[in-house]
Amino acid sequence: MTQDLSVDRPMEARTGRENQRYGSQGERLVAGIVPLSKDRKNVLLIQSMRRGGWVIPKGGWEVDETVEQAACREAWEESGAICKIQADLGKIPEKRKPEQLTTQAPKAAYHFFEATVDEVKEEWPEKHKRKRRWMGYKEAIVLLKDRPELAEALNRSSIDKEL
Repeated sequence: MTQDLSVDRPMEARTGRENQRYGSQGERLVAGIVPLSKDRKNVLLIQSMRRGGWVIPKGGWEVDETVEQAACREAWEESGAICKIQADLGKIPEKRKPEQLTTQAPKAAYHFFEATVDEVKEEWPEKHKRKRRWMGYKEAIVLLKDRPELAEALNRSSIDKEL
């Protein structure tokens, strides 16, 4: 299923929700990437802008793109990673508790993909807002414990779970 979704890579991240897709229950449709090293020993996590913890690149799926394009765009905007999708990890429903939902982070339905990272650019749209770091599965899964939908995506991936 390898897909090269070469797209324009502007140095400015998309903002706003006017092009956001929503599901039948009003949930925000979110696309995400589990960005793995080519040897599948590490995942590239990014720092959340809201809470400062570590997360997988993800964001709103917009009306002018496929879900795969949205996932690759988010990886680019948030981490500077140029990715190639290797597998569809499927849909994962919202797992946050109602008290964790906010107007900035409303109820969502997630669709994740596994990708290998071909390149990590030194300059990327959200460089001034986020840190990024490669880490093995055992470290990453602990850091994702407060975000069960992200942990599930990592668990569905083919990352080497021994490291």
